[in-house]
Amino acid sequence: MTYKILTVIAFFTVFFSFTTTDGHNISEISTITEPISEVSNISLTLDEEIIQLYDVFVENNPSVPNLKSFKNGMIGYYKLTDKNLIDKQILTIIDFSLSSKKERMWVMDMSKNKILYHTLVSHGKNTGSEFATQFSNKKNSLQSSLGFFITGETYFGKNGLSLFIDGVEKQFNSNARERYVVIHGANYANPSAIKNLGRLGRSYGCPALPTAISKEIIDLIKDKSVLYIYSDDKTYAKNSKMIQA
Repeated sequence: MTYKILTVIAFFTVFFSFTTTDGHNISEISTITEPISEVSNISLTLDEEIIQLYDVFVENNPSVPNLKSFKNGMIGYYKLTDKNLIDKQILTIIDFSLSSKKERMWVMDMSKNKILYHTLVSHGKNTGSEFATQFSNKKNSLQSSLGFFITGETYFGKNGLSLFIDGVEKQFNSNARERYVVIHGANYANPSAIKNLGRLGRSYGCPALPTAISKEIIDLIKDKSVLYIYSDDKTYAKNSKMIQA
């Protein structure tokens, strides 16, 4: 929010009438100038506010998501916050436009403008090889889903500690829980997999994490924080209402 002080000069004209000794009435005009201060609030647009926040993240952290994914993530984060659907000021962004050999997941503390984790993350087996190119909300597709999720509760499965995520976009990710698209640790998401395969290993649609930090991240983001999975997918960009300001 920007504040600007405007100084307004007001002119007050006061008429004084009196009678002279010879009986004539004379009016004297007295002009008084008095400064009046007025505070005018000039609101930033949503786009300006997000860019300003992005600049803070860039200044405070060695690595941040690209501006486009950050903008989209913040728009959805604001919407879910306004609806009182989240309990934690944490936004996690996964950028599936990047190679699986890159660290493409950021866990962000929105209260402190800090990146808490920046790590590798896998995509689905049928979503692509090194790069994620195809996405689905269908059962048994073995593909990743795009869009916004709210993190749920944890459970212990065949991959150890795992975290349910609930998609909030019917067209793109609403079947995540039913499909058991969850966050968990996996050996195929470890850096060593890249050396062996030339890319990160792939899941059945889950955003799988390196085993060394999976538990820490799951414990941090569980219980109603926001997860946003981004890509350059044109269908999502055109049809998602969550990224429309």
